[in-house]
Amino acid sequence: MRPEPPRHHRSPTTKREPAPMPAESTPTPGTATRTARPAAGASVGSPTAPPVLTGSGAILKSLEHLGVTDVFGLPGGAIIPFYDELMASTAIRHILVRHEQGAGHAAEGYAAASGRVGVAIATSGPGATNLVTAIADAYMDSMPLLAITGQVFSTLMGTDAFQEADIVGITMPITKHSFLVTKPEDIPATLAAAYQIASTGRPGPVLVDITKDAQQNSAPFVWPPVVDLPGYRPVTKAHGKQITAAAQMIADAKQPVFYVGGGVIRAGASAELKALVELTGAPVVTTLMARGAFPDTHPQHLGMPGMHGTVPAVLGLQESDLIIALGARFDDRVTGKAELFAPGAKVVHVDIDPAEISKIRIADVPIVGDAKVVIPDLTSAFAEVTGGVKPDIAAWWEHLDGLREQFPLGYTQPDDGLLSPQAIIQRIGQLSGPEAIYASGVGQHQMWAAQFIEYERPHAWLNSGGAGTMGYSVPAAMGAKVAQPDRVVWAIDGDGCFQMTNQELATCVINDIPIKVAIINNSSLGMVRQWQTLFYEGRHSFTDLNTGHETRMVPDFVKLADAYGALGIRVRTEDEVDAAIELALATNDRPVVIDFVVSRDAMVWPMVPQGVSNSEIQHARALAPEWDDEAPGTSASDTTRDGDMTGEHA
Repeated sequence: MRPEPPRHHRSPTTKREPAPMPAESTPTPGTATRTARPAAGASVGSPTAPPVLTGSGAILKSLEHLGVTDVFGLPGGAIIPFYDELMASTAIRHILVRHEQGAGHAAEGYAAASGRVGVAIATSGPGATNLVTAIADAYMDSMPLLAITGQVFSTLMGTDAFQEADIVGITMPITKHSFLVTKPEDIPATLAAAYQIASTGRPGPVLVDITKDAQQNSAPFVWPPVVDLPGYRPVTKAHGKQITAAAQMIADAKQPVFYVGGGVIRAGASAELKALVELTGAPVVTTLMARGAFPDTHPQHLGMPGMHGTVPAVLGLQESDLIIALGARFDDRVTGKAELFAPGAKVVHVDIDPAEISKIRIADVPIVGDAKVVIPDLTSAFAEVTGGVKPDIAAWWEHLDGLREQFPLGYTQPDDGLLSPQAIIQRIGQLSGPEAIYASGVGQHQMWAAQFIEYERPHAWLNSGGAGTMGYSVPAAMGAKVAQPDRVVWAIDGDGCFQMTNQELATCVINDIPIKVAIINNSSLGMVRQWQTLFYEGRHSFTDLNTGHETRMVPDFVKLADAYGALGIRVRTEDEVDAAIELALATNDRPVVIDFVVSRDAMVWPMVPQGVSNSEIQHARALAPEWDDEAPGTSASDTTRDGDMTGEHA
């Protein structure tokens, strides 16, 4: 578990120094807020007396002071007072979604594309519980999210009142912190605290539940508030001795690899990472959550590691003698069977969350700190211990370059006459370029998008990594487009994922958010079907969706797009692919939905079966690398030679 501040069922007390506020802290003139009688003892018109606002007015004014400019939400009875206030705001754009889950994922996409805190708003009961999936998703992927929910009157709580749900209790395991506010005077300090917690340390979601009477009643509005968060003191600066020890280990290593996780992107440390990697000359791998943290085209980049990573990236980690983990957490999709992962490697582990250090793999040099601060310190220390001379790791690079040459990332054309999904996704990336943003759903298309689009910058790749949430793509792309309106934004989705949240196309049409949606339509739940093919003797149990390969398409995605007011296009042949993508790129007055009808037999390769050593990676079906026992880090006892992948690996 992560170390977190104690969770309160009431708003925080205000005792210590004020929490740091964003630069955009000046209230916008002309924003309406309701006022009531002055507080007792304050003279009317006194320049020192704080204004008296309703709780709803305090919510709005607090968000403005925090620099929030865009929110996603859906009103209901318990949040009506705030929505009545929000209607008059000229400083905050509210985007009305069609489902609260869409609001949560849109706020995530907004945060992922911009680095700012995303804000989602919902009412009590089912409105709040519909946010839970997005909150859990944000927690797994360390996404700064502020969820504001209405709650029934404080006098009715605990009575099973209409649309009552204990959303604070429900979300405790999946938030950095959850607050309940029952008094209007507590609103400014609570929202300031929530914003601070969400955006500092290891980012994550924070929920603020506000009762209806707290929204309706009035109190003096004091800003900036004084925030007290006992125990919440994220460490940013690492201990100097640990930095020096890590630098010496990098200098001494013969087979080092930088294992880069999403924490580097959250920290905004991509430039610092590049400087360190180039100074050391060592190879680097970027996880699914870190795509774009280091340029794909850089010669030191081996690609993505993990279950569907490149052979050089997977085996580079597996055969290394030193892993420098930066903002990564050694999750199972990267390590495979943890006790067999990189058996000969020592570990330097840098993370801002001390709970992640040695949680799965014991760190020889643990470093707690912010990657943006730690990496430059490590760069300076490495330069000092080496005297500016790069270590000699030529033999290591010779081996890795051999793997790159022998096992390049690729795919075979399908033999059923249908389109290759990998080729389509690759063309989307080539025609749209590195300045575009790509938000994927979850499944085969997610892996292909991670593999076959080149990511040259952070914040270009959005996906649900830890939770693996189907339905993420369309609302996340919508949020990203709101955050970055001048960029091309693609939602690369599957036909299964798309049907979970496609109602947000209505939100995009009405609010002039012209995203592009590429449906990789294999008429099935593709990743589950792949596992059924490989590990369950081809028994495709309940994975056919009937969306593209049959005479009757249920639904017809082109007609669905037309019904929403989007541009719908269907592509069945290879010569139609480029024209459809180019038309989508040229269409900016409405969303575009392209239904790419692809082969259902296409599979994601490479692949490491679940529960085995990463040494058992397969480059393609029934094709595993044959190892030379003299290759660095390999031995006959820890590699697979026959390439046979059978059901017991599932």
